[in-house]
Amino acid sequence: MHDIKSIRENPKKYDELWSKRGLEPIAQKILNQDALIRKAMQVLQEAEAARNKSSKLIGHAVANGDQDELDRLKSEVSGAKNVISAMGIQVESEKSQLHLLLSELPNIPFNNVPVGEDENENVELHRYLEPPVFEFSPKGHDELGIELGMMDFETAAKMSGSRFVVLQDSLSRLDRALASFMLDIHTSEFGYTEYSPPVMVREHALFGTGQLPKFEEDLYKTTVDQYLIPTAEVSLTNIIRESIINADTLPLRMTAHTPCFRSEAGSAGKDTRGMIRQHQFNKVELVSVVKPEESPKEHERMLACAEEILKRLSLPYRVVELCTGDLGFSARRTFDIEVWLPSQNTYREISSCSDCGDFQARRMNARYKYAEKDNRFVHTLNGSGLAVGRTLVAILENYQNADGSITIPDALIPYMGGIEVISR
Repeated sequence: MHDIKSIRENPKKYDELWSKRGLEPIAQKILNQDALIRKAMQVLQEAEAARNKSSKLIGHAVANGDQDELDRLKSEVSGAKNVISAMGIQVESEKSQLHLLLSELPNIPFNNVPVGEDENENVELHRYLEPPVFEFSPKGHDELGIELGMMDFETAAKMSGSRFVVLQDSLSRLDRALASFMLDIHTSEFGYTEYSPPVMVREHALFGTGQLPKFEEDLYKTTVDQYLIPTAEVSLTNIIRESIINADTLPLRMTAHTPCFRSEAGSAGKDTRGMIRQHQFNKVELVSVVKPEESPKEHERMLACAEEILKRLSLPYRVVELCTGDLGFSARRTFDIEVWLPSQNTYREISSCSDCGDFQARRMNARYKYAEKDNRFVHTLNGSGLAVGRTLVAILENYQNADGSITIPDALIPYMGGIEVISR
């Protein structure tokens, strides 16, 4: 959500920043709507003043026995009430239109975010490890999993449709091991507090983090007006909604391992095979709530926490900064971590770490006590730490052997009960 006062003060700046995200100039439309509200409120206030003035004079007319004056004043009060009622309705209507207009506009990009139209203009920042070189032709994770007898897409499709999978035996254990490994590092070493939040939320929670109203087609809605979360970012961030946080408790750092649900609207034909793009997947999410001046540094810290997981698993990856045309709706700056997948001979996203500034906080009315009579909006950040399914995919492909077996990364062996190799 955006500060209307700030848009009034510098509409050209907002148009300039939104244009970097591919939007046409819209600040004047916002100001025109704002002017309608202010004009309606002026008429409303004038009518209230007239009603109050006439109401005070009624007593004098009664005391003086002036029936004509009394009738005139009562008529004025009645007319003023009609105007107040009508203008009250108009004010609320105009405010609703402005609220809808502002709610569908994305965050403005942060300083120095690279300008570009789409993912092809994202900027690579650095890499970790060289991709492995195999003495055989590497297989895709889906082929490996099926040949191991531990990854079943056909059975999943029978019960749920496409883009679902059944994992079993050692691959199911590997999935669990990865989540535990990630949570242990984030909580014991990086200071995140673990939560087990709801995976079903109401509309206002998704509005707060920016998925609604614009991206409803990407969500699964239940028959009781609740939605399945697309990411634990929604649940964790909404813990602070409509609250005033003690400044001494900041920063807040939260993490959770949850299932996530996405309809994948608009992704027809993309990643139809395997586990890269599914309707249901598990993810370890990171969320930070900080003072405004701390968010850039916290963003770098969150990225480092997510990177550390891949480093300890010795998986090759690269970090890119998203250009303005590829930024998510609520983000003002985003770093993507992309892990190497041998079967695709390319890097694929495994984590997005985003700084949302005060964009979500305004939508949720989440503030902190800055001074005695001064409450200010917090800044929120979120990132994957990591997507569990895609990490499993990366391990299968990067740690595969010629016979189709999978070597377990050293860091995960304790979580696998000592298992060092997964084989059929």
